[in-house]
Amino acid sequence: MEPHAEFVHWMFATGLLVLGLIMVAEAIVGEQVWRRRPWRVYLWPGIAFGLGVLMWPVMTFFTNSAIHMIAHGSWAQALMVMGGAELGLAKGKLSSRWWKLAAPVGIAVSGVAFLVHEQNGWFFARAAFLHHLIGWTLVARRSSRSRWSSGRARPSPVRASRSRCSPSP
Repeated sequence: MEPHAEFVHWMFATGLLVLGLIMVAEAIVGEQVWRRRPWRVYLWPGIAFGLGVLMWPVMTFFTNSAIHMIAHGSWAQALMVMGGAELGLAKGKLSSRWWKLAAPVGIAVSGVAFLVHEQNGWFFARAAFLHHLIGWTLVARRSSRSRWSSGRARPSPVRASRSRCSPSP
């Protein structure tokens, strides 16, 4: 007895929602507060890697077309590479700055997989609308991230304005 495709979709939607909530929580409290507990650093990369591993049985047993197999397979690979690279960076085993590209590329591949996965138009059904909305959101998020972030930390406006106003010693 295998679960209906709707149940599999809801299970992965829950996983993605958990990933999003973790990332929002980290953004709200800040990186320094988030890293006070060492296990938190491994939380979202571990869940992303786990979702990638769980995507393989979905691709194998619950797909009925070649385009769905390609979408699920590429999504599984992107999630595993993104999660694995972030786990390696968090542990300190990976030191090259190029490994930071795994997350934006994984997000872009995930967005394209969402778009390829749904072959109906936007307003065909609720599922089609959600696949298109999530896919375009991920693709737009990835492109805005690569356009605006140069890979190095920018000084905060507060520090920059404070340094200009303070007298030099």
